Amino acid sequence: MANQIERYWRDYWRSNGTFHAPNPVGDLAPSDGAPVPSDKCYVLDMFPYPSGAGLHVGHPLGYIGTDVWARYLRMTGHNVLHTLGFDSFGLPAEQYAIRTGTHPAVTTAQNIKRYRDQLELLGLGHDERRSVATTDPEFVRWTQWIFTQLFEAWFDPDADPAPGGGQRGKGRARPIADLVGEFESGSRQLADGRAWTDLSRTEQAEIIDGHRLAYIAEAPVNWAPGLGTVLSNEEVTADGRSEIGNFPVFRRNMRQWMMRITAYGDRLLDDLDRLDWPESVKSMQRNWIGRSTGATVRFGQAGSPGAAGGTDATGAEIEVYTTRPDTLFGATYLVLAPEHPLVQQLTADAWPDGVDPRWTGGADTPRQAVADYRLAASRKSDLDRQENKDKTGVFTGAYFVNPATGKQIPVFIADYVLMGYGTGAIMAVPAEDTRDIEFAQAFGLPVIPTVQRPDGFPDDAAYTGSGPMINSANDEIDLNGKPAEQAKAEMIEWLQRKGFGAPRTQYKLRDWLFSRQRYWGEPFPIVYDADGIAHALPDDQLPLTLPELDDYSPAKLDPNDPNTEPVPPLGKATEWTTATLDLGDGEQTYTRELNVMPQWAGSCWYELRYLDPTNSKQFVAPENERYWMGKNADVAGDPGGVDLYVGGVEHAVLHLLYARFWHKALFDLGHVSSEEPFRRLFNQGYIQAYAYTDERGVYVPAEEVIEDPANVFTYQGKPVEREYGKMGKSLNNVVTPDDMCARYGADVFRLYEMNMGPLADSRPWQTRDVVGSQRYLQRLWRLIVDENTGETRDVDAAATEGPDAEETRALLHRTIDGVRSDYQQMSYNTAVAKLIVLTNHVTKGGGVISREVAEPLVLMTAPLAPHIAEELWKRLGHNASLAHGPFPQADPALLVQESVEYPIQVKGKVRSRISVPADADPAAIEAAALADPKIVEALAAQGVSTPKKVVVVPGRMVSIVP
Repeated sequence: MANQIERYWRDYWRSNGTFHAPNPVGDLAPSDGAPVPSDKCYVLDMFPYPSGAGLHVGHPLGYIGTDVWARYLRMTGHNVLHTLGFDSFGLPAEQYAIRTGTHPAVTTAQNIKRYRDQLELLGLGHDERRSVATTDPEFVRWTQWIFTQLFEAWFDPDADPAPGGGQRGKGRARPIADLVGEFESGSRQLADGRAWTDLSRTEQAEIIDGHRLAYIAEAPVNWAPGLGTVLSNEEVTADGRSEIGNFPVFRRNMRQWMMRITAYGDRLLDDLDRLDWPESVKSMQRNWIGRSTGATVRFGQAGSPGAAGGTDATGAEIEVYTTRPDTLFGATYLVLAPEHPLVQQLTADAWPDGVDPRWTGGADTPRQAVADYRLAASRKSDLDRQENKDKTGVFTGAYFVNPATGKQIPVFIADYVLMGYGTGAIMAVPAEDTRDIEFAQAFGLPVIPTVQRPDGFPDDAAYTGSGPMINSANDEIDLNGKPAEQAKAEMIEWLQRKGFGAPRTQYKLRDWLFSRQRYWGEPFPIVYDADGIAHALPDDQLPLTLPELDDYSPAKLDPNDPNTEPVPPLGKATEWTTATLDLGDGEQTYTRELNVMPQWAGSCWYELRYLDPTNSKQFVAPENERYWMGKNADVAGDPGGVDLYVGGVEHAVLHLLYARFWHKALFDLGHVSSEEPFRRLFNQGYIQAYAYTDERGVYVPAEEVIEDPANVFTYQGKPVEREYGKMGKSLNNVVTPDDMCARYGADVFRLYEMNMGPLADSRPWQTRDVVGSQRYLQRLWRLIVDENTGETRDVDAAATEGPDAEETRALLHRTIDGVRSDYQQMSYNTAVAKLIVLTNHVTKGGGVISREVAEPLVLMTAPLAPHIAEELWKRLGHNASLAHGPFPQADPALLVQESVEYPIQVKGKVRSRISVPADADPAAIEAAALADPKIVEALAAQGVSTPKKVVVVPGRMVSIVP
């Protein structure tokens, strides 16, 4: 019966457009020209990737949570936008296509249909007109258009903020045409003093490309030759292998498309204070951006001009960034990242006399040692390199000069230094840095303290605390005895005066690698002319769609050879790779970019396309963006954005950071009115599951395991071991929403997931516990429908007066007040508890319910269990859907409690309960507690008549210490 009811109401909602949210303008505006409601709310779920495995019961937790909130808001008069689309490009679909020979477009469409069918069962109140997939040609068109906006823009650090923003300092994106105009007019000078008109066309393009927000550069990447593509850090396992295929992954430099996200480092960091996000997520983003202040220090090669005592004219310099320039006197060696571009130049041909054998890596020459070490380091992930306590490295054979001491110090390469932070080089101060001292101890290098250590601090450990400076003076600067901040300022001044360095604000954040050597992704809307200059395709030539290919796989490369070059699959479409176009200089032949965009591209802006998915002239009409995501003028500093964004904490950094970057650039360029994409963020927990293994270690079907009262688990009569973890096919513990809906109905499944605990908490799935939610809906049904006849009870004939009715009425209005508050705070499990209390109260009173109670009870249940609520609402005589309310209002007069019940604890254990007037003061409550016969008896058993201490917690409890 539940399935029949649910099918009927899902069809009703779809045919009546119940959840269609009107836009101010465009195709989705009211057909009668009526204005849209002023109370709006945009509720958004994180973009799912439609895998072939479909959904298990853990996936819909957030979707149901947002649906409950959206339904409550609709019932309280809000215009609610809630929909769901699909992040459908990416490597998994491409790899499946390679294995099976099925085009990824086919499998992606099948997977999306599978997801939509499963999600439809849940009765989610989505506006299906707004659903999009990143693979839709129109979506691709606007993704490419946004890329061209970034390509045709630059970040001007001296520009005033864009109008209408809350930015603290200067700097914003401007059209690249403005930069060209400034160079042409002479209002902006070239760094080398040349005139713009003296430059060749290629030279001009090179300078302009160096300013663009989207640009090409040599960058260290995760190269997986076995897959033929570059991978993101998230696609590489901790042991340096590809998550898909388990191929070796190597770190190496490649020419790639990049996004200049670092230009927005300050705004991305500062604007976190304006967002209603979990503090843990803000902290992760702050750490990822990693803003710090310090100085650059330049070390000259020993014997080079400007270095102590030598005439070698190589002129090589190593620049490092440090947050502690005050400790420069303690720098006893330098370390370069293995990928550092100076490594090849600095590496000597032969070992210096008397070199320590620990420095050589067992190689005959520095060049051999460096080559072997760089290969080994390329096979490690960044995470492995950073967390490995066993420090490794090799000496380059080169010495540079510490500018503070004038001493020659050796230069090593070591994998604990990454190119992704600072300059890819560090000055090692082992006395005050844990990683440096581990390396120094492994290689027998000097340790010179520069900060006074507390008495008793071990000599063989790095001291990272504060104290006066020591061992820090030369003929020109003396830091000894000074505190760190003063010493830092004086050292920076000295470095700047001497030409050895300069102050700098640095970020851990690196520019975003944006190229993938794949087929299944958005093609770049870029072509190259005969001189290799990149040009963006004009708007009327978008979308640039993928060519049809029979073979989507990259060129077959040796998985273990890091020096192979990528051959993107698009290179096989020989007719597609060139185009004859007129881009303003007459028809010319151009070559296309053969890489594709990463999967992140579509998810950077999908929240904007939901606003106006049928608009073929703009990616979103300004009126629609301003209505749904514009700033709230009544809230100081409001940045605008989605009203509620719900998803897993695993996207705390990259997706959210990338989306914020794109949105801020679009704001600077005048395309959106909001400064942030997501003003409020909520991270739901996870549903995990128990798995069971037999004596062979084989996972058995979790649903068929029996638990006895002694917590012994058996499968087919034999004992099994229980473990707790992620739900998945490999653990034989998957439960699908399809199964749950077929067995219990969608309403029971929804209610159970919301009643398992706070939405933000993770919890174990237990199918046997679903019966509690089922019983609540059965009781609710029986209160209104006669289970024998199927007829609706006469709720109008039920008594509405008398002591029992007054008690029920008071409980009803307390429930209404509490449930409204719980829904607003997304505390669904406590809302369910209140509804159960009210239902049980009516059931115990004979199961007779009046309309006065029945209708509010059904309405309060509707966000959680919408199908049965709609059915009962109809049976109660209402022809219209309850989806748009009304939601019951509590009578304030009935919220005043005449008495309050207090539990009384003696030595921490509840011994009795008393009821006292609600307005009783603490003294009266204490007197009533001490007069209670059970408490008198309990104190007598302790041998006292007057307790040592009585604590009254108003409205909560009384605690007595004998």
